Amino acid sequence: MTSETETGGATGTQDKDYNLIWYVEACLSNALRLEGYVQDAERAGDTEVADLFRKAQADSRKGAELGKGLLRARLDGG
Repeated sequence: MTSETETGGATGTQDKDYNLIWYVEACLSNALRLEGYVQDAERAGDTEVADLFRKAQADSRKGAELGKGLLRARLDGG
């Protein structure tokens, strides 16, 4: 959040933690959505676009893994 006021009282989760959880979910959701885009491009015979979506999907998976690692460490008290 850009505000100096912590708004986690509404969710019971600090903003930084909520944002990290949101980030992981967004990365995973994006990876899932991109799977459909890859399949669409393949059906159309457009390997260039399919490769672009595969790269984006790999980047989303990497972001999710990095975020999950941070979450795991924080949930374990690290």
